[in-house]
Amino acid sequence: MIDRVITKDALDKLVNELEYLTTTKRREIADRIQRAKDLGDLSENAEYTEAKEAHGFNEGRIGEIEVLIKNSTVVTAKKSGRIGLGSIVKVKAKGGQREYEIVSFNEADPINNKISNESPIGQALVDQKKGDKVTVSTPKGNLEFEIIDFK
Repeated sequence: MIDRVITKDALDKLVNELEYLTTTKRREIADRIQRAKDLGDLSENAEYTEAKEAHGFNEGRIGEIEVLIKNSTVVTAKKSGRIGLGSIVKVKAKGGQREYEIVSFNEADPINNKISNESPIGQALVDQKKGDKVTVSTPKGNLEFEIIDFK
């Protein structure tokens, strides 16, 4: 797997989720499985089937998080005069101004203007500086941005 960059906040969220899934959630699912077994015949026991599916999903997510943590590098926002992970960027585009926060892949939330450094816009903005112009290819055509400011 490719090494990915994430912020300290993103790593903390992953670690907290992993802790919850491996302790609280596992215990809850194990209790559900036991209660379902106590009902008797497992071949037609919907509660047992649902609990086993929940167990499989939980274990799959635990595996995903462990791989993400293992293959991620924590970075902090650079003060190099260039846009990077953690930067809040104000751009001028056709139709007005927009502001984006450049975040890691698992923090992306486009509705709240948090875009991944791996997204087309994020890739175009990273390593740029104030005054630069970038073009981003999208399914609806090219978008042009002028970087007004960033912090």
